[in-house]
Amino acid sequence: MVVALICGGGNGAHVCAGIAASQPGVEARVLTLFADEAERWTKAMACNDFVVTVNSKGKAPTELKAKPTVVSKKAADVMSGVDIIVLMVPAFAHTGYLEELKPLMKPGMVLVGCPGQAGFEFAVRGILGDLARHVSLLSFESLPWACRMLEFGKKSEVLATKGSLTGALQLGDPAPAVDPTAMLQQVLGEAPKLITKGHLLGITLMGTNGYLHPSIMFGFWSHWDGKPLEQSPLFYNGVDRFSAGVLSSVSDEVVAIAKAVMQQRPQVDLNNVTHIVDWYRRCYANDITDPTDLYSCIQTNNAYNGLTHPCEQTSNGRFVPNYRYRYLTEDIPFGLVVMRGIATLAGVATPSMDKVITWAQGCLGKEYLVGDQLTGKDIPATRCPQAYNLPCLDTILGLA
Repeated sequence: MVVALICGGGNGAHVCAGIAASQPGVEARVLTLFADEAERWTKAMACNDFVVTVNSKGKAPTELKAKPTVVSKKAADVMSGVDIIVLMVPAFAHTGYLEELKPLMKPGMVLVGCPGQAGFEFAVRGILGDLARHVSLLSFESLPWACRMLEFGKKSEVLATKGSLTGALQLGDPAPAVDPTAMLQQVLGEAPKLITKGHLLGITLMGTNGYLHPSIMFGFWSHWDGKPLEQSPLFYNGVDRFSAGVLSSVSDEVVAIAKAVMQQRPQVDLNNVTHIVDWYRRCYANDITDPTDLYSCIQTNNAYNGLTHPCEQTSNGRFVPNYRYRYLTEDIPFGLVVMRGIATLAGVATPSMDKVITWAQGCLGKEYLVGDQLTGKDIPATRCPQAYNLPCLDTILGLA
């Protein structure tokens, strides 16, 4: 029997709880710290089925009716005998869960970030301290499904399941009796096929949203004249050559970071870090009509049709940018600043990243970069290694 603890109360956590509970040999539990979610979820299941409808292309929908054994706001209620913990919450929420779980975590457990998002392993090492060496870490690039909650605590839906999901594994000491990837596969079922390769740092550097969104925001709004627009501009399909160039330059720097780390630590495999144009061609092969270059990949990506820049509407019906949207509020401190922190430790210059961060911190009223140094007053609120006093490559790689 695998005892799985799913952390979170959103779309992914709802689906994961239902799917895990329906798997033979798996007991699913839920920890959700936000407000009264645990109480509401428990109450909803008391007199209703917990249903996850799974849609698969070319097949009739499947209904899974299985409940987690317990949903609580307190780790003490759910941690006894747990084998694997799956975090399915945004990066900014990881700290709260790790702090709640830490006193009850034991050597040999498996901790999963699904998705881990940039800096996941830094947060784990910074918060768990020495215990992090004794826990096996898995970090994945995204959620396993496109999914949504239909009715809190009652119904959720899987719109599509990824064919495969790529992540990385770092075994703890002691290693668990069951391979961590196989254990998570048992929790999630047959699909998606889980693939773990390379180092955890590769998943952090391939947290593409962390530099994709800010680069496009910078490319469009950094030279905006301040006049409200008649409509919200297209975010992806409206990208121009300048924005695509900024994004490509930032991606060049990400790849340079990976190469520098591998040169300095040859035992570390970061070959899973690729330029974002190659990522687009891999992930959206069936959606892009012109894969010639990065500009055309974004412009002709049908998966992005109709998606607009985050904007606020003025009193006269026009539109201005919303800099308080997650494309900056989350993707800067939990994305681009994380990569910039790694660059510092690897000795890689990042002029393009610096331009985007400097502009974004001005929009947000934050301070991360001071000149070309990550010494701003808001660094402790990020997930860069410097926020956790991880001072060198060996500490961020788990080698020290």
